[in-house]
Amino acid sequence: MEMKEIESAIEAILFASGEPIHVDRICLALDTDRGTVEKLLQKLMDFYAYERRGIRLLRIEDSYQLCSSPDYADAVRKAFEIRKSAKLSQPALEVLTIIAYYQPTTRAYVDQIRGVDSAYTVGLLLDRKLIEECGRLQVPGRPHLYRTTKNFLRAFHLTSLNDLPEMPDLGGEGQMRLNEEGEIVEYPGVTPETADTPESAQDIREE
Repeated sequence: MEMKEIESAIEAILFASGEPIHVDRICLALDTDRGTVEKLLQKLMDFYAYERRGIRLLRIEDSYQLCSSPDYADAVRKAFEIRKSAKLSQPALEVLTIIAYYQPTTRAYVDQIRGVDSAYTVGLLLDRKLIEECGRLQVPGRPHLYRTTKNFLRAFHLTSLNDLPEMPDLGGEGQMRLNEEGEIVEYPGVTPETADTPESAQDIREE
């Protein structure tokens, strides 16, 4: 195939996928080398951004996905009567921050840092597909290990975990949290009011 035809085929694959698709899968489908495919993917990314089109091409590690432009989020929401995305509560942001920076890690380690039981919030983060199980720790009881997902990268506009901001020295474990923009900020500590229970955590709240 000619380069223009390969570019169009890549665009068609991305559109049909609806989810992140690995670059190697595109290469295999088109019988084309990775260098050529990545060059054309970058060309498409630049085109959509420069022309201020209604769609964008996102790179998530070695995968790519077409999505609507944030500039037109209100129009898309109105067209499909989509409610504004639910925000994560403070306990959820704390747990997600710890897992993001210490992954793979266990719930016991998260509990140790926070000083409260995090079972409820870990379950909700699993449901939101922001974290996932990735094996078991080889110690008595063999607790589950958790790590962040590609949905986490997409939610915080990160290409890879290497894009996470450097974790500042906050004077000891348990003194950090992630705000809704993905920035690490300090907080005074966990109190009984932030204990991780269905009644008090309210892990997902509407704006």
